[in-house]
Amino acid sequence: MAFSRIAFTASPAPAATEALRVLTARYGQVAVERADIVVALGGDGFMLQTLHETEATGLPVYGMNCGTIGFLMNAYQPGDLPARLAAAEEAVLNPLRMRAVGVDGTVHSALAINEVSLLRAGPQAAKLRVIVDGRVRMEELVCDGALVATPAGSTAYNYSAHGPILPIGADVLALTAMAAFRPRRWRGALIPKTSVVRFEVLEAEKRPVMADADSRGSVRGVASVEVRSEPGVRHRILFDPGHGLEERLINEQFT
Repeated sequence: MAFSRIAFTASPAPAATEALRVLTARYGQVAVERADIVVALGGDGFMLQTLHETEATGLPVYGMNCGTIGFLMNAYQPGDLPARLAAAEEAVLNPLRMRAVGVDGTVHSALAINEVSLLRAGPQAAKLRVIVDGRVRMEELVCDGALVATPAGSTAYNYSAHGPILPIGADVLALTAMAAFRPRRWRGALIPKTSVVRFEVLEAEKRPVMADADSRGSVRGVASVEVRSEPGVRHRILFDPGHGLEERLINEQFT
């Protein structure tokens, strides 16, 4: 597919701002409202930010790595960009929806492309009750935290917490504990993508817990957090041929 109206966006990093100058001088710049594609310049964190900011537009996003990791990004090459965009492969991601209820009764909702995480917010370990589709699966999980990750996010925070890498087309989510104390070394579970996961915070006043969706603003002092896949939201990410997200997820397991 040919893309003629490109909206470039860049992180504040010097390499990204310089890339923005070079690319807009060569290919022009249009507002997101008039664009048929968004090109994000930065690292994975900026890519997630761009996807969240453009989710209502339905536009595909093509990332060029000007950061440090770039798992969701393509290599930065200023030349022949229209041809690269036309040949790119598309991956469609559904985010998670987080609904967090505070101990004061306030309700917070957010979307996460990578993961929804719960983390202890004090010196003591968190105590969580884990409920999946209305059924208590774990009466008490004592840990530093827990998260629910999508396949796209399975190589991020989830992988650092020793969670599994999930193929991009897998209809499952990863439920992973961080530093589980009881049950000792519990590594988590794979659950269907359609599942609704509910965490209830036990002893919430004594053992405060914070919730987070893609590290985009934490909710402190939560009493419960519900997580479910959001099929109504579709993020379109473009990758160079042979370097798509599915290939990267497979390759990561042999690196």
